[in-house]
Amino acid sequence: MSKIRINWKRLLVLFVAVFLMIQIIGSFFFYELAVKRGPKEFLQKNTDLEVSDQTMELFLNGNWIDWVAAQKFERLTLTSRDGLKLSGYYLPASTPTDKLVILNHGYLGNAKQMGLFGQHYHSDLNYNIFMPDARGHGESEGDYYGFGWPDRLDLIDWTNLLVKKIGPDTKVAYHGLSMGAATVLMASGEDEIPHQVKAIIADSPYESVYQLLAYQMNRMFHLPAFPLLDSTSVLTKIRAGYSFREASVLNAVKKTDVPILYIHGESDTFVPTKMAENLYQHTSSDAEIMLVPNANHGESFALDEDKYKRTMDQFLNRYIDLN
Repeated sequence: MSKIRINWKRLLVLFVAVFLMIQIIGSFFFYELAVKRGPKEFLQKNTDLEVSDQTMELFLNGNWIDWVAAQKFERLTLTSRDGLKLSGYYLPASTPTDKLVILNHGYLGNAKQMGLFGQHYHSDLNYNIFMPDARGHGESEGDYYGFGWPDRLDLIDWTNLLVKKIGPDTKVAYHGLSMGAATVLMASGEDEIPHQVKAIIADSPYESVYQLLAYQMNRMFHLPAFPLLDSTSVLTKIRAGYSFREASVLNAVKKTDVPILYIHGESDTFVPTKMAENLYQHTSSDAEIMLVPNANHGESFALDEDKYKRTMDQFLNRYIDLN
Protein backbone atom coordinates (compact mmCIF):
# COMPACT_ATOMS: atom_id res chain seq x y z
CA MET A 1 0.00 0.00 0.00
CA SER A 2 1.55 3.31 -1.07
CA LYS A 3 1.71 6.20 1.29
CA ILE A 4 0.08 9.46 0.24
CA ARG A 5 2.26 12.40 1.04
CA ILE A 6 0.47 15.59 1.87
CA ASN A 7 2.26 18.80 0.97
CA TRP A 8 1.02 20.89 3.85
CA LYS A 9 2.78 24.01 2.62
CA ARG A 10 1.01 23.89 -0.74
CA LEU A 11 -2.26 23.07 0.95
CA LEU A 12 -1.89 26.09 3.23
CA VAL A 13 -1.06 28.37 0.30
CA LEU A 14 -4.10 27.04 -1.57
CA PHE A 15 -6.31 27.60 1.46
CA VAL A 16 -5.08 31.18 1.88
CA ALA A 17 -5.54 31.89 -1.83
CA VAL A 18 -9.11 30.56 -1.78
CA PHE A 19 -9.87 32.48 1.43
CA LEU A 20 -8.58 35.74 -0.05
CA MET A 21 -10.51 35.17 -3.26
CA ILE A 22 -13.72 34.64 -1.28
CA GLN A 23 -13.06 37.83 0.68
CA ILE A 24 -12.43 39.86 -2.46
CA ILE A 25 -15.50 38.53 -4.26
CA GLY A 26 -17.61 38.91 -1.11
CA SER A 27 -16.40 42.46 -0.54
CA PHE A 28 -17.38 43.54 -4.05
CA PHE A 29 -20.74 41.78 -3.65
CA PHE A 30 -21.59 43.55 -0.39
CA TYR A 31 -20.25 46.88 -1.64
CA GLU A 32 -22.56 46.63 -4.65
CA LEU A 33 -25.37 45.46 -2.38
CA ALA A 34 -25.25 48.22 0.24
CA VAL A 35 -22.88 51.06 -0.66
CA LYS A 36 -22.92 51.58 -4.43
CA ARG A 37 -25.62 53.92 -5.68
CA GLY A 38 -28.55 52.18 -7.29
CA PRO A 39 -31.79 50.29 -6.58
CA LYS A 40 -31.70 47.84 -3.69
CA GLU A 41 -34.16 45.10 -4.55
CA PHE A 42 -33.17 43.01 -1.52
CA LEU A 43 -34.90 45.57 0.72
CA GLN A 44 -38.24 45.31 -1.07
CA LYS A 45 -39.12 42.00 0.56
CA ASN A 46 -37.40 42.64 3.87
CA THR A 47 -39.89 41.84 6.63
CA ASP A 48 -38.00 44.15 9.00
CA LEU A 49 -39.24 47.07 6.91
CA GLU A 50 -42.90 46.11 6.91
CA VAL A 51 -45.12 48.87 8.27
CA SER A 52 -48.75 49.18 9.26
CA ASP A 53 -51.54 50.14 6.87
CA GLN A 54 -51.87 53.40 8.80
CA THR A 55 -48.21 54.24 8.14
CA MET A 56 -48.40 53.25 4.48
CA GLU A 57 -51.46 55.42 3.99
CA LEU A 58 -49.66 58.44 5.47
CA PHE A 59 -46.50 57.84 3.43
CA LEU A 60 -48.33 57.36 0.13
CA ASN A 61 -51.45 59.50 0.43
CA GLY A 62 -50.94 61.96 3.30
CA ASN A 63 -51.90 65.59 2.78
CA TRP A 64 -48.25 66.53 3.22
CA ILE A 65 -47.66 65.31 -0.35
CA ASP A 66 -50.01 67.92 -1.80
CA TRP A 67 -48.49 70.50 0.54
CA VAL A 68 -44.99 69.80 -0.79
CA ALA A 69 -46.22 69.97 -4.39
CA ALA A 70 -47.85 73.35 -3.77
CA GLN A 71 -44.74 75.05 -2.31
CA LYS A 72 -42.37 77.22 -4.31
CA PHE A 73 -39.04 75.83 -3.13
CA GLU A 74 -35.82 77.56 -4.06
CA ARG A 75 -33.33 75.08 -5.46
CA LEU A 76 -29.90 75.51 -3.85
CA THR A 77 -26.65 73.84 -4.86
CA LEU A 78 -23.40 73.26 -3.03
CA THR A 79 -20.07 71.83 -4.12
CA SER A 80 -18.86 69.36 -1.52
CA ARG A 81 -15.30 69.35 -0.24
CA ASP A 82 -14.51 66.46 -2.56
CA GLY A 83 -16.08 68.08 -5.63
CA LEU A 84 -19.63 66.69 -5.77
CA LYS A 85 -22.51 68.95 -6.78
CA LEU A 86 -25.15 68.65 -4.07
CA SER A 87 -28.75 69.77 -4.29
CA GLY A 88 -31.35 70.95 -1.78
CA TYR A 89 -34.66 72.78 -1.44
CA TYR A 90 -35.21 75.92 0.62
CA LEU A 91 -38.56 77.39 1.67
CA PRO A 92 -38.66 80.63 3.70
CA ALA A 93 -41.13 80.92 6.54
CA SER A 94 -44.46 82.62 5.91
CA THR A 95 -43.36 85.53 8.09
CA PRO A 96 -39.73 86.56 8.69
CA THR A 97 -38.01 84.52 11.41
CA ASP A 98 -34.55 83.57 12.58
CA LYS A 99 -35.55 79.90 12.99
CA LEU A 100 -34.35 77.30 10.50
CA VAL A 101 -34.68 73.51 10.40
CA ILE A 102 -32.57 71.30 8.14
CA LEU A 103 -34.40 68.05 7.44
CA ASN A 104 -32.29 65.00 6.53
CA HIS A 105 -33.81 61.98 4.80
CA GLY A 106 -33.00 58.29 5.14
CA TYR A 107 -31.20 55.66 3.09
CA LEU A 108 -32.53 55.49 -0.50
CA GLY A 109 -34.83 58.45 0.22
CA ASN A 110 -34.84 61.97 -1.16
CA ALA A 111 -35.13 65.51 0.12
CA LYS A 112 -38.80 66.20 -0.47
CA GLN A 113 -39.89 63.08 1.42
CA MET A 114 -38.97 65.06 4.53
CA GLY A 115 -41.94 67.27 3.76
CA LEU A 116 -43.72 64.80 6.03
CA PHE A 117 -42.10 66.77 8.88
CA GLY A 118 -41.47 69.99 7.00
CA GLN A 119 -45.17 70.78 6.77
CA HIS A 120 -45.43 71.02 10.57
CA TYR A 121 -42.27 73.09 10.88
CA HIS A 122 -43.37 75.51 8.20
CA SER A 123 -47.13 75.74 8.67
CA ASP A 124 -47.43 75.36 12.44
CA LEU A 125 -44.09 76.53 13.84
CA ASN A 126 -43.17 79.18 11.24
CA TYR A 127 -39.67 77.85 10.47
CA ASN A 128 -37.58 78.41 7.41
CA ILE A 129 -37.04 74.87 6.12
CA PHE A 130 -34.29 73.30 4.06
CA MET A 131 -34.29 69.74 2.73
CA PRO A 132 -31.05 68.50 1.11
CA ASP A 133 -30.57 65.45 -1.08
CA ALA A 134 -27.76 63.46 0.54
CA ARG A 135 -24.85 62.57 -1.72
CA GLY A 136 -25.80 59.64 -3.93
CA HIS A 137 -29.51 60.44 -3.54
CA GLY A 138 -32.07 62.47 -5.46
CA GLU A 139 -30.52 65.26 -7.54
CA SER A 140 -27.17 65.20 -5.72
CA GLU A 141 -24.09 63.71 -7.34
CA GLY A 142 -22.22 60.72 -5.95
CA ASP A 143 -21.99 57.07 -6.91
CA TYR A 144 -22.13 55.70 -3.37
CA TYR A 145 -24.11 56.03 -0.15
CA GLY A 146 -22.27 57.60 2.77
CA PHE A 147 -24.50 56.33 5.60
CA GLY A 148 -24.12 59.77 7.18
CA TRP A 149 -20.35 59.97 7.52
CA PRO A 150 -19.24 62.10 4.53
CA ASP A 151 -22.73 63.63 4.69
CA ARG A 152 -22.00 65.11 8.14
CA LEU A 153 -19.51 67.53 6.57
CA ASP A 154 -21.93 68.30 3.74
CA LEU A 155 -24.52 69.17 6.40
CA ILE A 156 -22.11 71.53 8.15
CA ASP A 157 -21.35 73.23 4.83
CA TRP A 158 -25.06 73.54 4.02
CA THR A 159 -25.58 75.09 7.45
CA ASN A 160 -22.90 77.69 6.88
CA LEU A 161 -24.37 78.53 3.45
CA LEU A 162 -27.86 78.97 4.92
CA VAL A 163 -26.66 81.03 7.89
CA LYS A 164 -24.96 83.35 5.42
CA LYS A 165 -28.21 83.52 3.45
CA ILE A 166 -30.58 84.10 6.40
CA GLY A 167 -28.30 85.90 8.84
CA PRO A 168 -25.74 85.23 11.60
CA ASP A 169 -28.42 85.23 14.32
CA THR A 170 -30.15 82.24 12.75
CA LYS A 171 -31.10 79.50 15.23
CA VAL A 172 -30.79 76.10 13.57
CA ALA A 173 -32.43 72.78 14.36
CA TYR A 174 -31.36 69.53 12.72
CA HIS A 175 -34.01 66.84 12.22
CA GLY A 176 -33.04 63.51 10.69
CA LEU A 177 -34.70 60.17 9.99
CA SER A 178 -32.74 56.88 10.04
CA MET A 179 -29.59 57.58 7.97
CA GLY A 180 -30.51 61.25 8.27
CA ALA A 181 -30.60 60.85 12.05
CA ALA A 182 -27.11 59.33 11.94
CA THR A 183 -25.98 62.24 9.77
CA VAL A 184 -27.14 64.95 12.17
CA LEU A 185 -25.69 63.12 15.17
CA MET A 186 -22.34 62.59 13.46
CA ALA A 187 -22.23 66.29 12.61
CA SER A 188 -22.94 67.16 16.24
CA GLY A 189 -19.59 65.76 17.31
CA GLU A 190 -17.53 67.88 14.93
CA ASP A 191 -15.54 70.81 16.31
CA GLU A 192 -16.54 72.90 13.29
CA ILE A 193 -20.29 72.54 13.75
CA PRO A 194 -21.71 76.09 13.53
CA HIS A 195 -22.62 77.65 16.88
CA GLN A 196 -26.04 78.47 15.40
CA VAL A 197 -27.06 74.79 15.72
CA LYS A 198 -29.12 74.74 18.91
CA ALA A 199 -31.08 71.48 18.85
CA ILE A 200 -31.15 68.06 17.18
CA ILE A 201 -34.01 65.62 16.67
CA ALA A 202 -32.82 62.12 15.75
CA ASP A 203 -35.54 59.70 14.67
CA SER A 204 -34.45 56.02 14.46
CA PRO A 205 -30.64 56.41 14.50
CA TYR A 206 -28.04 53.63 14.49
CA GLU A 207 -24.89 53.55 16.66
CA SER A 208 -22.38 53.16 13.84
CA VAL A 209 -22.27 51.99 10.25
CA TYR A 210 -20.26 48.91 11.24
CA GLN A 211 -22.75 47.86 13.91
CA LEU A 212 -25.71 48.46 11.62
CA LEU A 213 -24.27 46.41 8.77
CA ALA A 214 -23.06 43.68 11.15
CA TYR A 215 -26.59 43.40 12.50
CA GLN A 216 -28.07 43.30 8.99
CA MET A 217 -25.50 40.80 7.74
CA ASN A 218 -26.49 38.44 10.52
CA ARG A 219 -30.18 39.18 10.17
CA MET A 220 -30.43 38.74 6.41
CA PHE A 221 -27.60 36.33 5.55
CA HIS A 222 -26.84 34.64 8.90
CA LEU A 223 -23.18 35.56 8.50
CA PRO A 224 -20.74 36.85 11.11
CA ALA A 225 -19.39 40.36 10.59
CA PHE A 226 -15.74 39.33 10.65
CA PRO A 227 -13.92 39.10 8.33
CA LEU A 228 -16.21 39.86 5.38
CA LEU A 229 -17.60 43.15 6.68
CA ASP A 230 -14.09 44.32 7.52
CA SER A 231 -12.83 43.58 4.00
CA THR A 232 -15.89 45.36 2.55
CA SER A 233 -14.99 48.31 4.77
CA VAL A 234 -11.49 48.39 3.26
CA LEU A 235 -13.00 48.43 -0.23
CA THR A 236 -15.38 51.21 0.83
CA LYS A 237 -12.43 53.22 2.13
CA ILE A 238 -10.73 52.87 -1.25
CA ARG A 239 -13.80 53.61 -3.36
CA ALA A 240 -15.86 55.97 -1.21
CA GLY A 241 -13.29 57.45 1.16
CA TYR A 242 -14.62 56.20 4.49
CA SER A 243 -14.53 53.04 6.59
CA PHE A 244 -17.43 51.53 8.49
CA ARG A 245 -15.76 51.70 11.90
CA GLU A 246 -14.82 55.38 11.68
CA ALA A 247 -18.43 56.24 10.85
CA SER A 248 -19.52 56.19 14.47
CA VAL A 249 -22.54 58.01 15.85
CA LEU A 250 -21.68 56.83 19.35
CA ASN A 251 -18.27 58.51 19.31
CA ALA A 252 -19.87 61.74 18.10
CA VAL A 253 -22.56 61.99 20.79
CA LYS A 254 -20.01 61.27 23.50
CA LYS A 255 -18.47 64.68 22.79
CA THR A 256 -21.38 66.79 21.53
CA ASP A 257 -22.71 69.82 23.36
CA VAL A 258 -25.87 70.19 21.22
CA PRO A 259 -29.11 69.09 22.97
CA ILE A 260 -30.62 65.97 21.40
CA LEU A 261 -34.09 64.45 21.32
CA TYR A 262 -34.03 60.76 20.37
CA ILE A 263 -37.16 59.14 18.93
CA HIS A 264 -37.42 55.44 18.18
CA GLY A 265 -40.04 52.76 17.67
CA GLU A 266 -40.12 50.10 20.37
CA SER A 267 -40.77 47.42 17.73
CA ASP A 268 -37.99 48.46 15.34
CA THR A 269 -36.28 45.33 14.02
CA PHE A 270 -34.38 47.05 11.19
CA VAL A 271 -32.42 49.36 13.51
CA PRO A 272 -32.86 47.87 16.99
CA THR A 273 -34.31 50.18 19.64
CA LYS A 274 -31.39 49.42 21.93
CA MET A 275 -29.12 51.40 19.61
CA ALA A 276 -31.03 54.63 20.32
CA GLU A 277 -31.16 53.81 24.02
CA ASN A 278 -27.40 53.31 24.12
CA LEU A 279 -26.81 56.57 22.28
CA TYR A 280 -29.07 58.37 24.73
CA GLN A 281 -27.22 56.92 27.71
CA HIS A 282 -23.84 58.05 26.34
CA THR A 283 -24.80 61.53 25.12
CA SER A 284 -22.71 64.23 26.75
CA SER A 285 -25.21 67.06 26.14
CA ASP A 286 -28.77 67.53 27.39
CA ALA A 287 -30.76 64.63 25.98
CA GLU A 288 -34.25 63.17 25.96
CA ILE A 289 -35.68 59.99 24.49
CA MET A 290 -39.19 59.11 23.33
CA LEU A 291 -40.03 55.49 22.52
CA VAL A 292 -43.20 54.75 20.59
CA PRO A 293 -44.97 51.42 21.32
CA ASN A 294 -45.62 49.09 18.36
CA ALA A 295 -43.72 51.31 15.94
CA ASN A 296 -41.33 49.69 13.47
CA HIS A 297 -38.52 51.53 11.71
CA GLY A 298 -39.45 55.13 10.92
CA GLU A 299 -43.08 54.64 11.98
CA SER A 300 -43.15 56.78 15.12
CA PHE A 301 -44.60 59.89 13.48
CA ALA A 302 -47.29 57.91 11.67
CA LEU A 303 -48.43 55.89 14.69
CA ASP A 304 -48.42 58.63 17.31
CA GLU A 305 -48.36 61.93 15.45
CA ASP A 306 -49.84 63.97 18.29
CA LYS A 307 -47.28 62.83 20.85
CA TYR A 308 -44.48 63.14 18.31
CA LYS A 309 -45.36 66.76 17.54
CA ARG A 310 -46.01 67.66 21.16
CA THR A 311 -42.68 66.22 22.36
CA MET A 312 -40.82 67.79 19.46
CA ASP A 313 -42.44 71.20 19.99
CA GLN A 314 -41.65 71.23 23.70
CA PHE A 315 -38.03 70.32 22.98
CA LEU A 316 -37.67 73.01 20.32
CA ASN A 317 -39.33 75.57 22.53
CA ARG A 318 -36.78 74.90 25.24
CA TYR A 319 -33.68 75.10 23.07
CA ILE A 320 -34.70 77.26 20.09
CA ASP A 321 -37.51 79.61 21.11
CA LEU A 322 -36.19 80.43 24.59
CA ASN A 323 -32.61 81.04 23.45
